[in-house]
Amino acid sequence: MPTSHGTPRTDPATARLAGWIEPAVAGAGYDLEELVVTPAGRRSVVRVVVDRDQGVTLDDIAEVSRAVSDVLDRNDDGMGRTPYVLEVTSPGVDRPLTEQRHWRRNTGRLVTVRVGPSGSAQEVTGRVTAVDGSGVTLAVEAQGKPGAKKRPPTPRTVPWSELGNGRVQVEFGRPGSAEDDLIDDDLTDDDLTDDDLTDDEELIDDPDTDDTVGPGSAPRARGGAQ
Repeated sequence: MPTSHGTPRTDPATARLAGWIEPAVAGAGYDLEELVVTPAGRRSVVRVVVDRDQGVTLDDIAEVSRAVSDVLDRNDDGMGRTPYVLEVTSPGVDRPLTEQRHWRRNTGRLVTVRVGPSGSAQEVTGRVTAVDGSGVTLAVEAQGKPGAKKRPPTPRTVPWSELGNGRVQVEFGRPGSAEDDLIDDDLTDDDLTDDDLTDDEELIDDPDTDDTVGPGSAPRARGGAQ
């Protein structure tokens, strides 16, 4: 089980950007889960993935977009003369659970994960019922024969050292299931409308494309990360 906080950023240019962006994201009350810089023709897309225990709303996306845009403006050697688009998003339900905070934020959800000592781990499916410093407690679904009466799940506490990366399972029709939250997962600033912006902001048309981008997403002349 990884113990590091955040996603490793080994590319020097991306790591430099992360050094500016991560404090701004943390200062706004969020975790920087991922930072990816992708070339896209004559410009770059800077994708910032954020999360927090309370979840992420469209208003939160707009707030983080402004905070990140401000810090990039203050460090205007960051993107050099390369036009870029800033995309702020929340994690989707397909994001692997690799950190303690990921598991905590998915309490109540059904996951599939390999558990057990190295060399003898087995895959189980269970519902996350508790998360603490010692590990994760799962209500593990019993494996029965097709058509047999379904047995109740068995509680199993797995220490972090024996826990692999979890995957949230899709559930339909269950109240409070992951799919009920899909409209909130993987939100991006592309979802913003004029109603989400402050009085002195408006959606900006990128003159080089047919795209419309929100606050903190307008192509800018900056330099450094390629």
